Amino acid sequence: MDRNKFFERWSALHGNVEITGIVRGWLTISYLIAKPLSLLKISASVITLGGLGFAIALWLSSQHFWAIGFLALSLLCDGLDGSLAILTGSESLRGAVLDSVVDRLAEVFWALTFFAIGGHMEIVFLAWLMAGVQEYARARMGGVGIREIGVVSIAERPVRASLLAIALVASALSLDFVNQIAIIWLGMQTWSLLSVMRFGYNLTKKADEVKD
Repeated sequence: MDRNKFFERWSALHGNVEITGIVRGWLTISYLIAKPLSLLKISASVITLGGLGFAIALWLSSQHFWAIGFLALSLLCDGLDGSLAILTGSESLRGAVLDSVVDRLAEVFWALTFFAIGGHMEIVFLAWLMAGVQEYARARMGGVGIREIGVVSIAERPVRASLLAIALVASALSLDFVNQIAIIWLGMQTWSLLSVMRFGYNLTKKADEVKD
């Protein structure tokens, strides 16, 4: 499968969203990494579970400078598994469910890492909870037939990872503002959740009006 066909298939699986800018750049990188993995017959599910393994390793090594590397690998696996599934023609509902469950489990360990390096428990917990509710709301919208990608919020998964990465660097440099970063995450995540909920409410309201 060449890159253009890969883009077409990815777009079709994501509500025919237009592939531009950062998304196009990331998908190009993902394609280039996934291509040799597909030739080696590596399963997308292995990559999915690898993301969880790296998240656990991140938590266990949270006090060390190499923790940020585990975070990067955990996030990389999240996008790479889908690309690999497309290239190998192994997209499945089972794989999609596994990917969603593993993402949520991985973010548990991301939150535990944030707490371990100095984020206040209550703030980290609330931010993590709101992130989980946001993803659950999107999943439920899909479950009732809403296929649109929807609003791209200010606290999507890569942004959450970026905030944790900044906190890890601050911790490694013994800079005392990890909790301030957690507070920023909470604020962004609150706004993000409200944006997604508003989007979902408007779409479901229109759908109900059409039925009536």
